[in-house]
Amino acid sequence: MAIHPKSGKGRQPEPDDDGNDDTPQKEPIVHDINVEPEEELEAVEPEPEVEPEPEPVIDEVLDGPAEAEPLSEEDAALLDVAATDLVAEMRSDMLRAQAELVNFRNRVERDRAANRDAVIADVIRSLLPALDDLSRAEKHGDLEGSPLEIVATKLRSSLERYGLRSVGEVGEQFDPHLHEAVVQIPSADVTVETVADVIDPGYALGERLIRAAKVAVSTPEA
Repeated sequence: MAIHPKSGKGRQPEPDDDGNDDTPQKEPIVHDINVEPEEELEAVEPEPEVEPEPEPVIDEVLDGPAEAEPLSEEDAALLDVAATDLVAEMRSDMLRAQAELVNFRNRVERDRAANRDAVIADVIRSLLPALDDLSRAEKHGDLEGSPLEIVATKLRSSLERYGLRSVGEVGEQFDPHLHEAVVQIPSADVTVETVADVIDPGYALGERLIRAAKVAVSTPEA
């Protein structure tokens, strides 16, 4: 049987003029009925439900902080010793820091004073030639009653405020650290070397010697 192309329905083939149907006959389809049945699935038993374990009940409200267990006498003694050692160590560190701070301050002040004296000493050394001229003029009596006498007085008083002092006086014992012997004169009147005359006075600023005094020295006779 043919299928109509538009309606999709089957139609009988038209016979030929001699009344014969030329449509080829198809062989009948034989189905094999000896098909093995599908294996039956084994029944799976459902797993038993496990009930969750109950959570431990925790008290939400506490009456107060838990009391600590009292320390034993041995633990208390060890704690006291540790606290004593810690306090002693901290005290020692504090005293050491204070001592270092005091030493640092003293060193700073000492260096500052030394620098100040060094600057003043440099200024005085630059004025020594003028002071020597004024001292020689005063020794010869040239300053008395002159305007230079007032200048010399003001200059010396200004330098004395910075700690300047003269070194070398007639009659004092000769000291090689303070005096420079220019002339030695044997004398029976002295038993030790003595300053007989001051040629150029020396100057010192505090403990710092700026210039030694040039002197004539009387020495004992042999």
